[in-house]
Amino acid sequence: MSEEKHMNIGVTGMTCAACSTRIEKVLNKMDGVDAKVNLAMEKASIDYDAEQVTPEDISARIEKLGYGVQTEKLELDVYGMTCAACSSRIEKVLNKMDGIQEASVNLANETALVEYTPGLVSLDNIIARIQKLGYDAEERAAREEKSSQKEEELKKKRIKLIVSAILSLPLLYTMFEHLFGLPVPDLIMNPWVQFILATPVQFVIGWQFYEGAYKNLKNKTANMDVLVALGTSAAYFYSLAEAIQTIGNPSKEPHLYFETSAILITLILLGKYFESIAKGRTTQAISSLLNLQAKEASVLRDGEEQKVPVEQVVVGDTILVRPGEKIPVDGEVIKGTTSIDESMITGESIPVEKANGDKVIGSTINKNGTIHMRATKVGKDTALAGIIKVVEEAQGSKAPIQRMADVISGYFVPIVVGIAVLTFIVWVTIVAPGDLPLSLEAAIAVLVIACPCALGLATPTSIMVGTGKAAEQGILFKGGEHLESTHKIDTIVFDKTGTITKGEPEVTNFEGSEEVLSLVASAEKGSEHPLAQSIVQHAESKSLDVSEVESFEAIPGHGIKATVNEKNVLIGTRTLFQNENVEYTNYDSYMQSWEEEGKTAMLIAVDGKAEGVIAVADTIKPSAKEALTHLKEQGIELVMLTGDNERTAQAIAKQVGIDRVIAQVVPEEKAERVKELQQQDKKVAMVGDGINDAPALATADIGIAIGTGTDVAIEAADVTILGGELTLIPKAIRLSQKTMQNIRQNLFWALAYNTAGIPVAAIGLLAPWIAGAAMAFSSVSVVSNSLRLKRVKI
Repeated sequence: MSEEKHMNIGVTGMTCAACSTRIEKVLNKMDGVDAKVNLAMEKASIDYDAEQVTPEDISARIEKLGYGVQTEKLELDVYGMTCAACSSRIEKVLNKMDGIQEASVNLANETALVEYTPGLVSLDNIIARIQKLGYDAEERAAREEKSSQKEEELKKKRIKLIVSAILSLPLLYTMFEHLFGLPVPDLIMNPWVQFILATPVQFVIGWQFYEGAYKNLKNKTANMDVLVALGTSAAYFYSLAEAIQTIGNPSKEPHLYFETSAILITLILLGKYFESIAKGRTTQAISSLLNLQAKEASVLRDGEEQKVPVEQVVVGDTILVRPGEKIPVDGEVIKGTTSIDESMITGESIPVEKANGDKVIGSTINKNGTIHMRATKVGKDTALAGIIKVVEEAQGSKAPIQRMADVISGYFVPIVVGIAVLTFIVWVTIVAPGDLPLSLEAAIAVLVIACPCALGLATPTSIMVGTGKAAEQGILFKGGEHLESTHKIDTIVFDKTGTITKGEPEVTNFEGSEEVLSLVASAEKGSEHPLAQSIVQHAESKSLDVSEVESFEAIPGHGIKATVNEKNVLIGTRTLFQNENVEYTNYDSYMQSWEEEGKTAMLIAVDGKAEGVIAVADTIKPSAKEALTHLKEQGIELVMLTGDNERTAQAIAKQVGIDRVIAQVVPEEKAERVKELQQQDKKVAMVGDGINDAPALATADIGIAIGTGTDVAIEAADVTILGGELTLIPKAIRLSQKTMQNIRQNLFWALAYNTAGIPVAAIGLLAPWIAGAAMAFSSVSVVSNSLRLKRVKI
């Protein structure tokens, strides 16, 4: 029997009617599919038989044709998770839903990042599925609202903890009698007084554990709540049964464990409270970035200046920015000159001069001039908002190493329950036949010591702290998987122009007098050629006079002729000088030497006589050699991949210490060259900044984009280096190594703790309340170890 369903999905990449017709034709050839594709709306309306075909099959068929299926990303706040088994269960179920490409649930920051296809599944469907599992979710709140919710939640936890502690303290006193035989007041030893103290802790304060356990068991899963509810209930109800036997039988000496259940709950609440505080500290990087944002803007509307919240600024607004104020949004200067401290984006401490037409970045600081600027990007489109989004998504993503912990957690709780039951049976039948209290103690200790909380927090907390520390340094990882993979890199391929070099030519050598340099700059002033502009800038930096040109003639491929101050100036190649019969032998050795270094050298003649020679080159970035030296020390092979000629490429490579050069590569071949390296079993990173680098960045195992480059390159990359500072690349690799080391430490201790703790508890060497304390603080210790990453030097 067929199951007819309908969906509407967005299709990307269609350019004409032939595209939509082709997609429609191919889809309609699939069994059980009736499709109509609308080019104008970029939508496909599809009826399909769910018995014959799945939405994933249809999506895959569209993608196979070379088009894309439109997906969206959704971030949810998830409530009610207590351990790794919870997050693993939600993630597993979401990933099985039709229309969800990928779901990643993060226990540490209690979020779910979902990539889904609108039309196949909706926000309401996703939330309903999570609620069916016994948890709750909502679309992620605004940061201020979220922060307020967290504070309110922490306050509730604190109140619960205080009440629980007050009720449990008298019961703790009874342990002195159990452990040391010390005298305890009769009132506290009265079973019904203990019952009155323990019951609110068990069923009011501890109700959250019963609720969580019920929802999980209903969905045929088990988590921390199941272990806590089983362990404390066993102690509580055994004690209650003993207390009931004293009614009408004053000589009966009951074995009471009310203190065990109450103190266990109190200790678990204490551990969760400290864990919440510690987890809050892992997101300080986001808070630091948010603090950089301007709060207000002085907007000129109808000729009047108005102070408005930065959220109310719209594209096209004219904004007045005075010295000392923050640039409120991204834009461009339309009036005035100033210098701006852009260190928070570029890492450069020297302020950048700005004048009409120059771009300015939101949240940078205006230093010394009043300017008028036009808003071009506001809200979520600003550079800082983009950085915050990348960091948040990275902190919410899941590293591959976490999958192992999730698999273990999925089986862990049921196995522990089995071990606890077995422990009870062995004790009550073999170790201490008929001794229910001792048998119960051992079983409860097993249940409590084995909670997988620490295992669930081991990876996400390290990823959150690691990506946050990276962002503070100017390194943006797009996801936890990239932070994990970066340390595996053994080969780095560098683009040359704009990556190793500044991307702007400048004068490197000059032989001749200042008067000659002044004439050359005057002659070149009228030219728009980048080499000419670099000569003019060089002369101006030396405060030389630059005069008006009386006549100017460009000779394509050879140079220029000009008349300046009634003097005939000739600048260009050897061929130009030979054609003009100008002798240049005295300067030829300079030309040859500089050309061997990959520089562009030009001869200079004044009134028919050679008077000098000047060299211009795209110079390397100041930090390039230092950065590449550090990479070589880390054992990484360095390769330069450039479209430039072999001689220039080799000259630059020699300066920075790169041994292998692949030159004269056209843009479309760059990705192929990266693949060739990968086929040699190398883990390859590609560093680039241009549109032509985007395919290679996407192909490499790790794509590293220079933040000063194009948006296309940054979009294609896995890691972005803000400001183009190459020394951040070895830092990114070291941070990846340190983060992975931290994760392994967390996983080792979390697993070792459970592996060692269970047998110790099973043989009766661990009192339940001690097991509870150890379990509670194991989670805190994992989060605290992750926080150590903040202090690591990279």
